[in-house]
Amino acid sequence: MSWEGNAMSSRYHEVYDSWMRNPEGFWAKAAEAIDWFKPWNKVFDADLGVYGQWFSGAECNTCYNALDRHVATGRADQLALIHDSPITGTMAKYTYAEVLAKVNALAAVLRDQGVEKGDRVIIYMPMVAEAAFAMLACARLGAIHSVVFGGFAAKELATRIDDATPKLIISASCGIEPGRIIAYKPLLDQAIEFSSHKPSACVVLQRPQLGCELVAGRDVDYAEAVGAAKAAGRIVECVPVAATDPLYVLYTSGTTGQPKGVVRDNGGHMVALKWSMDNEFGVKPGEVFWAASDVGWVVGHSYIVYAPLLHGATTVLFEGKPVGTPDAGTFWRVISEHGVVALFTAPTAFRAIKKEDPQGAFVPKYDLSTFRTLFLAGERADPETIKWAEHKLNVPVIDHWWQTETGHPISQNPIGLGQLPVKYGSPCVPMPGFDVRVLDDAGHEVAHGTLGNVVVKLPLPPGCLPTLWNAGERFFNAYLAEFPGYYKTADAGYVDDDGYLFIMARTDDIINVAGHRLSTGGMEEVVAEHPDVAECAVIGIADAMKGQIPCGFIVLNSGVSRDTATIEKEVVGLVRDRIGPVAAFKMVVTIKRLPKTRSGKILRGTMQKIADHEEWKMPATIDDPAILDEIMEALKARGIQVV
Repeated sequence: MSWEGNAMSSRYHEVYDSWMRNPEGFWAKAAEAIDWFKPWNKVFDADLGVYGQWFSGAECNTCYNALDRHVATGRADQLALIHDSPITGTMAKYTYAEVLAKVNALAAVLRDQGVEKGDRVIIYMPMVAEAAFAMLACARLGAIHSVVFGGFAAKELATRIDDATPKLIISASCGIEPGRIIAYKPLLDQAIEFSSHKPSACVVLQRPQLGCELVAGRDVDYAEAVGAAKAAGRIVECVPVAATDPLYVLYTSGTTGQPKGVVRDNGGHMVALKWSMDNEFGVKPGEVFWAASDVGWVVGHSYIVYAPLLHGATTVLFEGKPVGTPDAGTFWRVISEHGVVALFTAPTAFRAIKKEDPQGAFVPKYDLSTFRTLFLAGERADPETIKWAEHKLNVPVIDHWWQTETGHPISQNPIGLGQLPVKYGSPCVPMPGFDVRVLDDAGHEVAHGTLGNVVVKLPLPPGCLPTLWNAGERFFNAYLAEFPGYYKTADAGYVDDDGYLFIMARTDDIINVAGHRLSTGGMEEVVAEHPDVAECAVIGIADAMKGQIPCGFIVLNSGVSRDTATIEKEVVGLVRDRIGPVAAFKMVVTIKRLPKTRSGKILRGTMQKIADHEEWKMPATIDDPAILDEIMEALKARGIQVV
């Protein structure tokens, strides 16, 4: 079935118009949901930073709003965080009072190591509850945390150490993936050896699956030190910080050379996230919300840790995979067991589930009566995956679009304001704060339905990045210089006559076939419709005659035994029927799996470089490097020379 909302019963247009009429009044009203130590002088100060900053003059503390105020106002015994780890077979549940006690004790340990307001702390952790406690403890002290995905290569970690210059690093002895244990401590020690900047201390959580040796005089045992602080009754009050002070720096994935550190402030971030939980995600305080992501990515920051806790909801921190821990029913087990009302995950997770269990046989084995909404973001949500999820789960499936830089959704179907009609392939409409436009390469607005550069008119709303860490000029050049007065998303798409946004590809993924600008995302939509295809990627490869021609890579559903050559011909036929001969779509390659980052993004750019026999570098964020060897072998088998 298709979930068709009713535009008449949604408050979206009224709310969006109220923001357009009075942006400052809108956000001042939203800011009433946050507790401030000192009120702002200006809701928006256009003279601060590159394009202005929100709530200047105000003082606040993010940890106070996420924990202390809830404990003081009746949520002390409500569950704040559930750590569910099928990968280790463990589960732990923490009330708001218990999380506060653990965060307070860790803050005392950090203070003993000299961490103060404005200092940086790198968090290099697996998906354990202590990762969230570490983020909140930094926020409590007014320190700036920078979470680096656990298990990141030593050289990549070293570049982040040198850029953030942390006083201290919080880490763990190991991380656990299906079938393997990854020792973190050797990677951490090597990164510190590589880096010019040396942190004064490391606080290390010893995990029972694999312990590690601690360096005398530098390393602190997490459990021992926190236990001692707790036993001594140490109290650390929340440190007031300016609303415009940084809460964290998050390095964007796949960086080459100098990493790009996205800065997030304290005040605007809290206002935007708190507003989004009810109005955009339709979740009430006290309900259970689950973002199946990692704390190393922006989704983990915004919707595992901060937004649910600011809102007084219960958050699930999951250490596992959508398939294989132990099977394709693990998501339904978590929803059933914890009473999850809304799940937020990447489309790639659902494609993995659909590939392993195309009939959805695991779904009816669990009680999903609490479950109301599925949210998908991170990669384009192809219509076939959305339809499969709608049909199997019988709930609205909401595709939404945002970026590390924005910290919260740019566009989505706002369940909390009343659902709008669904258009497959569209992450729906812009959210308040985002005035989205589509421009041609010269910076002129294009007609509805015309593909172009998706931009946001300045100023960006609260919660978006004010700059890059120690790189103001780079920030301006990367995001603001090309289209003056606008933030460049680097995504290509169009807006239809109803104001719905369609994101078709990164601007780098728009290919030029004999003078025609074509979206690889549009082709992928068609390829994904083939019943035997579990997931796919389309790239443009160099062609002497046409400039570029598309090449499709497909992964088949489990259990498909048909001849692959026949399936490939059918896929070519589908694209030619739907998009036309102009696409010059003639090549389809069947592979076992697609190369992805650990957050589920398909590495199309790397695939293209391989196919064009250009020099390429192993992406730091790749989930499994062996997949690229498989891609090269598959291309060689088709007579395509690769390097």
